[in-house]
Amino acid sequence: MIQNGQSDHIFHVGHAYTMIMSAVKRIPVAEPVWKDLAEMRLAGQTYTDLLSEMIEERKKARLARDMQRIEEEGTFVPFSEIRN
Repeated sequence: MIQNGQSDHIFHVGHAYTMIMSAVKRIPVAEPVWKDLAEMRLAGQTYTDLLSEMIEERKKARLARDMQRIEEEGTFVPFSEIRN
């Protein structure tokens, strides 16, 4: 729009903001949990990095427990008894 010889520039930042912020989610946590997380972070580490690391460790621990349970409860056939 031009008024009095000056043009008004309209910037549509809402769309860019929506695209960027749609990837950001908020997780409410109790204050003691927040403090524990803060203490676990390494210098320069983001909370996303910390949580990703914790998720991977949890997945590995779950896999190890599942493998242990299968080994203890499963019935196995020796390779020598397997035919082609």
